Amino acid sequence: METVKWGIIGCGDVTEVKSGPAFQKVEGSELIGVMRRNGEKAKDFAKRHGVPIWTDKAEDLLKNDEINAIYVATPPSTHLAYAKAALAAGKDVYLEKPMALSSQEAKEIVAAVNNSDIKLSVAHYRRKLPAFEKVKALLDENAIGTVLFADIQILQPRNSDIVANSEENWRLNPSVSGGGYFYDLAPHQIDLMYHYFGAFDKVDGYATGQKNKVEDTVNGIIQFKNGVQFRGVWNFTAADNYKKEECVIYGTEGSIRFSFYGDKVILDNEKGETVFKFENPKHIQQPMIQAVVSYFLGNAENPCSAKEGFTIMKAMEKLAGR
Repeated sequence: METVKWGIIGCGDVTEVKSGPAFQKVEGSELIGVMRRNGEKAKDFAKRHGVPIWTDKAEDLLKNDEINAIYVATPPSTHLAYAKAALAAGKDVYLEKPMALSSQEAKEIVAAVNNSDIKLSVAHYRRKLPAFEKVKALLDENAIGTVLFADIQILQPRNSDIVANSEENWRLNPSVSGGGYFYDLAPHQIDLMYHYFGAFDKVDGYATGQKNKVEDTVNGIIQFKNGVQFRGVWNFTAADNYKKEECVIYGTEGSIRFSFYGDKVILDNEKGETVFKFENPKHIQQPMIQAVVSYFLGNAENPCSAKEGFTIMKAMEKLAGR
């Protein structure tokens, strides 16, 4: 494979700016075709983004010999079916997060990958954004000494501006999303903690608002195998004046503070406070997509494996008290 030639299954809101155009901009990548169940909307997307093929049937992309990779950008309820179908068709897969409706489905995807020679990466794209790479670099150079614990607070009103807009709010339909805004937002945050601190030892948590399996408030704790501890709270019914989203990592010699949706990292240690500012790319997933393309072409390691995606899904369920 000299070029990754993509087909997108589910060219909806997330593909307009966050991801879709990046497939045409990164080196070694071409966007060949797009699919959406609404054919007119697929046609419109293709016309506006200069994509030669559009269809309302996923099978058309899976059977296209020119396409050698599939981006599954549908809601989680169809991730399992489309990921397995793409793997069976011999197409490498870039799979949106959360990886599936449940850890059991995620486990099936892992098995399908392991039983094939096809590649799959999960779209935990914050791993490759400059602000979060800086956090990892500071941790690796012991800028705050030995890490002790991390604390996340995500307090958001019902109409939060950090939740992606969509024509239908499927994120609050657990049969489609897996479980509300927690399942939509927290995978990125828990994945970064895993990326920074390594394997989980123990995970536990409690949630309220579970009547329809949509958690309004989640309190969770994690013990990592390296001894680092974590505490997180997510609430999606907060008053506007309590709105907050922040992570603080504490060490023996200081702290690192950052937002998951902001543009700066604040280091506070014996040298004083240092603020690092960053500009996110217009297409927020572009650095991750470049890393995935390099992996598919055999030039780099997998930036986020199916096994890692399954690990995050399993932790999410424990944090939500499931």
